[in-house]
Amino acid sequence: MSSQHSVKVVSPEQSAKARMAILRRLKFSDVIFENLAKAAAYTVLLLLGGIIISLIIGAWPAIEAYGLNFLTTTRWAPSLKPQPILGALGPIYGTLVSSLIAMIIAVPVGLGIAIFLTELCPHWLRRPISIAVELLAGIPSIIYGMWGFFVLGPYLAVHVEPQLIAFFADVPVLNAVFSGPASNLSLFNASLVLAIMILPFITSIARDVFTTVPPVLKEAAYGAGCTTWEVVWNIVIPYTRVGVIGGVMLALGRALGETMAVTFVIGNAFKIQSSIFAPSTTISAAIASEFAESGGLHQSALILLGLLLFVLTFIVLAAARLMLKQLETKQGK
Repeated sequence: MSSQHSVKVVSPEQSAKARMAILRRLKFSDVIFENLAKAAAYTVLLLLGGIIISLIIGAWPAIEAYGLNFLTTTRWAPSLKPQPILGALGPIYGTLVSSLIAMIIAVPVGLGIAIFLTELCPHWLRRPISIAVELLAGIPSIIYGMWGFFVLGPYLAVHVEPQLIAFFADVPVLNAVFSGPASNLSLFNASLVLAIMILPFITSIARDVFTTVPPVLKEAAYGAGCTTWEVVWNIVIPYTRVGVIGGVMLALGRALGETMAVTFVIGNAFKIQSSIFAPSTTISAAIASEFAESGGLHQSALILLGLLLFVLTFIVLAAARLMLKQLETKQGK
């Protein structure tokens, strides 16, 4: 049996029209995609601009009332009549010092964990430790604060701070930094909680960038007789330093803006004291603890504190971007 198949003949004009229709459809979808992506990018800029403008408007009465003295005054007396005396130097000091101490503690520990996971850890142990690190990142900040208030703070006040006070008692300068009395609520306690909170960010990012090092580089170094420390210090760290610095700066941004955990354990004292075992406060903790009961000039001053925190975080992130750009330039990128 023979079968006949009909073949539809398409003229060149019809083929050209079909191709044009397909091109128009593809161009239309590209235009839609481009506009949606552009709208998303512009939305971020509009939100950022709206936040800045609203902060400036809310903080303007405090700016007019205090001017630059707001940055140099340590006294915080919102109930003083006829006009409250409000200064941001105490919260600024607490924010910077607590973040600095947290970074001094968290960066070496976080990088050490990342190096252990990528270079030294047995394969059967890598997954449990990695999961534990990720779980630390997922714990809500208020849980950290409660743990610091009920468990960590009392333990430090009884078992750690008295020993540090006695150890540095005869050391010039450090005897003032580590002076007593020990306290459940202090700048040191808040810094330690912050260090634990930012540790997962440093560890996770450092571990991920360490795994990008080409194995051939490390194998060549080992073949040349290098130790594990020499391979890490001379191969792994230089190859990944841009990513490591980015992770450290991300953790610093988290430390600067942390609120609830710090509010629980720092003591909320608007003072500048030489001892890290004394109560203090941060910008975010001050806003969280007083904003609900504020009004008038007091509320405007708290909004101005928020604006200062915004500017401080922007400066830190801008400095990080500049540093990364310089490193990339030196690497020839």
